[in-house]
Amino acid sequence: MSPVILVVDDDLHIRDVIVFALKKAEFDVIEAENGASALSAFNTMDVALVILDIGLPEIDGLDVCREIRKKSEIPILFLSARDDEIDRIVGLEIGGDDYVTKPFSPRELVARVRVILKRWHKPAASQADHIADHIMAVKPLVYGNINLDKARHTISFNGVPVALTATEFAILEAFLRYPEFVRDRNSLIEAAYDLNVHVSDRTVDSHIRHIRAKFAATGCTSIIETVHGVGYRLGRCV
Repeated sequence: MSPVILVVDDDLHIRDVIVFALKKAEFDVIEAENGASALSAFNTMDVALVILDIGLPEIDGLDVCREIRKKSEIPILFLSARDDEIDRIVGLEIGGDDYVTKPFSPRELVARVRVILKRWHKPAASQADHIADHIMAVKPLVYGNINLDKARHTISFNGVPVALTATEFAILEAFLRYPEFVRDRNSLIEAAYDLNVHVSDRTVDSHIRHIRAKFAATGCTSIIETVHGVGYRLGRCV
């Protein structure tokens, strides 16, 4: 079955453009024109990813994201008619995986969807034997009291699960694979996104802040350290 994408926008023309591009790329699509119908669809359908407009009437996209994050870490890609940095930062801080400003290229939007789903993909239950083989082949990454299991898409600190979005998971995995390296923003962008999509430095910074906050809640207050003028490195959070 093709992944199901929930497209939420109150502008019918924009929804039509997105739906056409996604269906052409062989995705299944559900549409919602406001926040209430988006939450209803999310609660009743098996959705793989949400494309969510920030400027929705009544219940805006940020509040929809907050409600979804109470139940799920499903990938969320924000849309906005404005290029305000505050929208971008707030959207990512509350759990968004990516951000696209209107007007946008449908081709780039589909590319971003593919990137996010590739990171988030979990094999179908009918492939149980292949899943078991894959899990045995992919060893968890362990650093101090941090354990990242890519096969199961889980991460924990001192045994306490930490719920990361797909993008946050990919960024932290990049640090754990080479824990002694200092990573600049470009290398983190490359680890978390395909090279054919543009991502700003501020977007990476927002994801880093979000990772730090989530680990701080478990008692790990130095998960990622800033190396001024260079980038970031994994902290001694053990």
